[in-house]
Formats: sequence, structure tokens, C-alpha cells
Amino acid sequence: MFSYVMANYWDLIHKVLRDADILLIVLDARMISQTRNLEIEDKVQKTGKPYIYVINKADLIDSVTAKAYKRNIPHSVFISAKNHKGTSHLREKIQIYAARAKLDNVKVGVLGYPNVGKSSIINALSGRNAAPVSTVSGFTRGLKNVRASSRIMLLDTPGVIPYLEKDDIKHAIIGTIDHSKEKDPDVVVMFLMEEFPKMIEKYYGVPCISDKSLALESIALKRKLLAKGGIADIQRAARMILKDWQTGKIIRE
Repeated sequence: MFSYVMANYWDLIHKVLRDADILLIVLDARMISQTRNLEIEDKVQKTGKPYIYVINKADLIDSVTAKAYKRNIPHSVFISAKNHKGTSHLREKIQIYAARAKLDNVKVGVLGYPNVGKSSIINALSGRNAAPVSTVSGFTRGLKNVRASSRIMLLDTPGVIPYLEKDDIKHAIIGTIDHSKEKDPDVVVMFLMEEFPKMIEKYYGVPCISDKSLALESIALKRKLLAKGGIADIQRAARMILKDWQTGKIIRE
């Protein structure tokens, strides 16, 4: 069923690639490499149309990390759709590309993985809640046209993943798999702890130790997440951490 739905989503993506004049490739600032859908990027580049990397959730990374990314990612704009920061710069960049193509009215396609914030960006650009937003991946099901200004029309799309990608840990980290549906939240969180040292331990106020299962146990005990017999409920703690990560409470430093 999932593959059938995803195939239908790809049909919508192909329509946007045909119809749009400019394309936005949305990435999560905390996980740029993980949220780069190379299959989409290849299709975008083959259109020959101008495109912009929109690095969303920039409020969740530190300034040093942001500066390093800006040097290495061409055609990029860093924004926080949640805080409406950087949206003016993005709008200006769209208008520049439209002027170069001599377009009075421009259609802008918005593409990316599920849960990177495409709909939030559309709402920030349009100045209203025109695109439904949810932290649950797959919330956007079809195409939606949203007018951002008298000259700019935004084409919202459902998030898609590459056809053959089966990386469950990655999908949980980037929010493609919702925290409530992840089968092994402890495995995902321990991977996060290894990937971003001290980040989770600092957020929950526990010591950073090499044994990540013990670190999870410490968080469970501190938050009084207990199983029968008063022992630490590591699974509940891991699911809580994964939820806090996916919903942007934990900031990457």
C-alpha cells in the first residue's frame, strides 16, 4: 500500500517539475545530508529550470554550523519558517530568478522529503495558513496551489522518498517515520547520541557517557518513566526523546 501511495506522489512531483518555473528544494538544517533527496535533485537539474536550496529550521542549529553550510551549498537560503526569519530573502531570490526569465507571473514548486517543513515555508511566504501543517509525515496528500503575492504562485507537494531507500533509522531521524510508529525508538535515539555527541544528554541534564543504553536509562529515571518493578522504561524514554527531536524541541549545537 505504501509503495502504491508513494508512486502516486511521484506522479504529482513530475507534474510540478513540468509546470513550475522555479523549484525550491527544502532541506532540514539539522540534517542537510540526510534530507537531500538526490533522486529529486537529479530530476530538478534535468529540467534546466532555476532552483534554490531552502534550508529550513535554521533556528535549530548554531551560527557556526550555519556559516559552514552556507559556504558549501550553492543557491541556498537559510530560513526559519516557524519564526518567519529569512523569508524576505527567499522571496527576493525568487523575484530575481523570475526577472531573469522575464516572467511577470511565476509558479514555484516546493519539493523535499516528508516533514522538512514545505507547508510551513509556503505559509510563511504567503503570510497565512494556506497549507495545512502537521508534524506527522505524509500529512500533505495532493497538490495545492497557494498565492504568495500577485506575481508568485506556490505549488505545494507531498513529501517523497527515493524509490529504493529502506533506511528505517534515517527515516525516523528525519521524521519520515513518526515517533509514535517507530518500532525501535531506542536504537534510533542511540544512533542520534552517537551522531550528535552530548546534544541529547545536555538537553535532559544527564552525564554524557560511552554506554548510550545507560544514558537512556538515566534519562528515563530522571523523567520518572518507570516500568513494572520501578525499573527505567527505556522504550518510553526513547520515544519521548524522538518526539522532542522530531518536533524541534532539541536544538543541535
